Amino acid sequence: MIKIGNIELPDHPLLLAPMEDVSDPPFRRLCKEHGADLMYSEFISSEGLIRDAMKSRMKLDIFDYERPIGIQIFGGDEEAMGLSAKIVETVKPDLVDINFGCPVKKVVSKGAGAGVLKDIDLMVRLTKAVIDGTSLPVTVKTRLGWDDDSINIDEVAERLQDVGVQALTIHARTRSQMYKGSADWTHVERIKKNPRIKIPIFGNGDIDSAQKALEYKERFGLDGMMIGRAAIGYPWIFNEIKHFFETGQTLAPPTIKDRLDAAKNHLIWSMEWKGERLGIVEMRRHYTNYFKGVHGFKPHRMKLVTEDDPIVLMDLFDQIGDYYHNYVME
Repeated sequence: MIKIGNIELPDHPLLLAPMEDVSDPPFRRLCKEHGADLMYSEFISSEGLIRDAMKSRMKLDIFDYERPIGIQIFGGDEEAMGLSAKIVETVKPDLVDINFGCPVKKVVSKGAGAGVLKDIDLMVRLTKAVIDGTSLPVTVKTRLGWDDDSINIDEVAERLQDVGVQALTIHARTRSQMYKGSADWTHVERIKKNPRIKIPIFGNGDIDSAQKALEYKERFGLDGMMIGRAAIGYPWIFNEIKHFFETGQTLAPPTIKDRLDAAKNHLIWSMEWKGERLGIVEMRRHYTNYFKGVHGFKPHRMKLVTEDDPIVLMDLFDQIGDYYHNYVME
């Protein structure tokens, strides 16, 4: 069992990464149903929360069936981070997570996300402000460093633990790598083996199959792993990994019916949460991932992404099911 504060997780838990414009409640619900052990909100701007920006506030929506769940915040100002932690606590998540890893320019240019990797003293002050602002467990997600010449994760891990962080997730790339090249988990392994480190250490980056998950579990000996992009349009990855851990056997891939059911539920839940129009429009980017590898699917996808009527969309799902009723996924 892995513990973060008073949160109890199974051995080697699988975490769903906080992904902007992806990890919203409808998507999290699917991942929870398919085996995710701990999930996080999309990252939320501390400044946006304090300004009462509607989009930031909406990201605070969490539901009991998602638990345990953390809300992730980012920012570069100590006072704003401390105040936003107090705001987050009012919606009663299980933990607060700080984003020190987002490499996107618009975040980094504000001295937030991975921009803080250049200033460990500031990172520690921001973290302490959040810890002082909440009674909830505080965790951090970060990267190895700014670039290959400034990998500072060893110092970061020790100092964040010393200030009171209760778990650390490390994306095994530098900021300069963005999402390119290979993630180097040997750095994360070194943090886990540091005798000073007592908090759970989770690895992130490049886990895209049950086989790789088991290889990394055995090779690096971390407390668990976080999965991001591989879960987009494929929430089944969590249960596939768990099944492979337990049996060494690969689960059959999701059928067309499984994929249609997941996409349909995702759409329904999106409409319920975001409103009909926005739910339909924002769901369109997910269809390619749900039906990746399905031969001849493009004409069906074109209908799904151009239709605005929810009743017609539900009928389209049924038509697609009939069209592919004998299709076997490879």
